[in-house]
Amino acid sequence: MTESTSTPTAEEQVAVDAGQAKLQLKIDVKDVGPCKKHIRVSVERGSIDAVEEKILGDYVSRAEVPGFRAGRVPESLVRRRFKKELSEQLKQQVLMQSLEQLAEDSNIDPINEPNLDLDTIDIPEEGDFEYEFDVEVRPSFDLPTYKGLKIERPTHEVTDAEVNQYLNKYLEQYATLEPVEGAAALEDYITADVTFSHKGTQVNEYSAENFRVRPTLQFPDAELAGFDKLMVAAKEGDTKEAEFKISSEAADINMRGEPIQAKFHVLSVKRASLPAIDDDILARLGSDSEETLRTQVRTTLERQVKYEQRQACRRQVLQQITDSAKWELPEDLVSKQVENALNREILEMQQAGFTTREIAARENQLRQKSLTTTRQNLKEHFILDRVATEENIDVSREELENEIFMMAWQSGENPRRLRSRMIKTGLIENLHAQIRERKAVDVVLDNAEFKDIAMKSPVDTSVEAVDRAVLRSIKDVSAKEADEE
Repeated sequence: MTESTSTPTAEEQVAVDAGQAKLQLKIDVKDVGPCKKHIRVSVERGSIDAVEEKILGDYVSRAEVPGFRAGRVPESLVRRRFKKELSEQLKQQVLMQSLEQLAEDSNIDPINEPNLDLDTIDIPEEGDFEYEFDVEVRPSFDLPTYKGLKIERPTHEVTDAEVNQYLNKYLEQYATLEPVEGAAALEDYITADVTFSHKGTQVNEYSAENFRVRPTLQFPDAELAGFDKLMVAAKEGDTKEAEFKISSEAADINMRGEPIQAKFHVLSVKRASLPAIDDDILARLGSDSEETLRTQVRTTLERQVKYEQRQACRRQVLQQITDSAKWELPEDLVSKQVENALNREILEMQQAGFTTREIAARENQLRQKSLTTTRQNLKEHFILDRVATEENIDVSREELENEIFMMAWQSGENPRRLRSRMIKTGLIENLHAQIRERKAVDVVLDNAEFKDIAMKSPVDTSVEAVDRAVLRSIKDVSAKEADEE
């Protein structure tokens, strides 16, 4: 014979909660750092007993105990038989209700969930119940003036030469690499073994890594300027040496700003041979003619011009409205938001139709300045969120779906599959916030005064982005050790 009691459904639990009187609380709030508060909550014994009586009454009506009809089991027996379950439900309900009251009755605006360890919390059998926690909150500030700003707006007309240049970049994904017997030239590919050293000690190495000969070689944690001058005229068997510095915001704090000596031992030189624009290439690119393909490229470049124009205006808007944002943000919040901020930037570039290489170059740039960029992005987010609230801005389901459709079209992915992946990874919330903030910026721009200035060409071939860091990460070292074992 077994004893049981059925758990209330969600609808029944809501009804129980709705029928409860407010808990008698004592709340003490203290500032313990930038945008961080320490909160102590005390729930009076009378409120705890009232909640317990309701839970007990519910258990009595549902408990199934041998020898008793349902609803006729003595309270004392229910208390004894279901002590653990009653205690757990009491704790959950008192915590949930007290936190809800705290949110409703106080001016605390949390950024995330309180760091409560439920396993260490117990409600005493006698006396009041106290618990405490730290929580990160939104900064408190006066909303700066955001209408009537003076903005310099970059403008650019896409030329036929730029269309040809970008089309060649696009065709490179179908190019074949032909060996070069002589010396390397600008835009050639070199394959090299590379070692990185710091003060005579080797810190990392690459084997047979491919690099494009361009003015700047960009890593996630460093940048080598003058890479073209180093490698133009290099031949198979040559060794080239260079020195540069680790980014001031690299993951390894001890190595920030430190000099690195790099040696490139050239294994081979190759040159890209572009395919002819024939029916096969046109079919791969989803175009029915070369004219249509060139029109698509021009449209993409015009969209990128709009993106750069928008970003330039946005930077000026945000610079002006954040000049007065002198409040500090907690470093742990900034660190946690680094990847989030990076993902949002990548989303915007995907929406604007940038190539994978262009996005990789921007990603490396952002990673080198990740902390400073994220700290600024967070301040911008809080201010734009206030502007959006002030202007009653929201994001419709249709706007969200349109953005997903455009991203899917540009990447050749199924919209449903992309939406599902974004929901699973949490990027859908990023997209929603991004659209809302963009609409807030639009409000500011609609009320701004503009002066048009010249914009540089959207076709930039000056940077070669590498997705491997100069310094080995803990993950890289662990993986290597595991392979050696």
